[in-house]
Amino acid sequence: MIKTAITEMFGVKYPIICGAMMWLCKPPLCSAVSNAGGLGNLTAANYETEDDFRNAIKETRKLTKNPFMVNITLLPSIRITSEHYQMYIKVCAEEKVDGLEISGAPLDSVGGMHSIETLKKAGVKLFQKVGSVRHALHAQKVGYDGIYAAGYEEGGHPLSDDVCTMVLTSRIVESVKIPVVTVGGIADGRTMAGALTLGAQGVMMASRFISTKECPVHDNIKQELVKRQEYETTMFGKSIGLQGRALKSKVIQDVIALEEKGGGIESLIPLINGQRIKEAWETGNVDYAPLMVGQAIGLIKDIPTCEELLKRMNSEAEAFLKKASSMITA
Repeated sequence: MIKTAITEMFGVKYPIICGAMMWLCKPPLCSAVSNAGGLGNLTAANYETEDDFRNAIKETRKLTKNPFMVNITLLPSIRITSEHYQMYIKVCAEEKVDGLEISGAPLDSVGGMHSIETLKKAGVKLFQKVGSVRHALHAQKVGYDGIYAAGYEEGGHPLSDDVCTMVLTSRIVESVKIPVVTVGGIADGRTMAGALTLGAQGVMMASRFISTKECPVHDNIKQELVKRQEYETTMFGKSIGLQGRALKSKVIQDVIALEEKGGGIESLIPLINGQRIKEAWETGNVDYAPLMVGQAIGLIKDIPTCEELLKRMNSEAEAFLKKASSMITA
């Protein structure tokens, strides 16, 4: 087995973490990843009330006895308010969740240092998802336990610095003293071995978990990701200060056309809002809404269970690491 600071910190079998995904990272998928030996993800923004959020944590704990992460994304949102962020922080501390993935703004800028101190006192491990060394250094300074180094290849909202995963992982590993997890372009054992060789202590992936049997999306979406290649994603939203990477589709063509004409957020929201994305996941219509996936789709070739995927990734990573080691001669 591969032993890293992440497997030791959480007591998990594999240093593989599921990333946050709106509408998808709920108790069934979260628990499936954790039961398979990785760290599942419960995405807080799926829940708008304290009762619903707390119940989701409890439901996940009924489905798995293993650790899992909770994501709180601190980005501009129409539906999720600052009051929601405070509620998520409060509930996570009270429920003593295993770990938090903070995306977007750093936690101290939204909840103050008090929020970090409260969560750490409750035993919650804090990880900040970043796209630059400067943000990683800030997270270390204020007391985070680890860093997600999210490269430009990732789906969702990569930082506008546009630094690729290979360079970003290397730079952050050499710049901080806390564990680093590689994000972006990870989908198999070969890429996992590459991240570990760069000094990462684990990998996080989201797109790959969409094409698993346990993911609650329409089969059309899963099959589409198997079919598509690494060059079939594109960037959008930079003109409104919310850069995103999504699958190339009719709706993304429309979004980019609007941006080129100088359309602001008011003209884009009807095409990119969360409810529209939720409907696309459910109906399987890939042209209806932005599907926020990364370049790692080029490595997706089948639809396994989470257990099959993680076991295979670990075996592949071990084989590639051994092969790399065997190339060294005296």
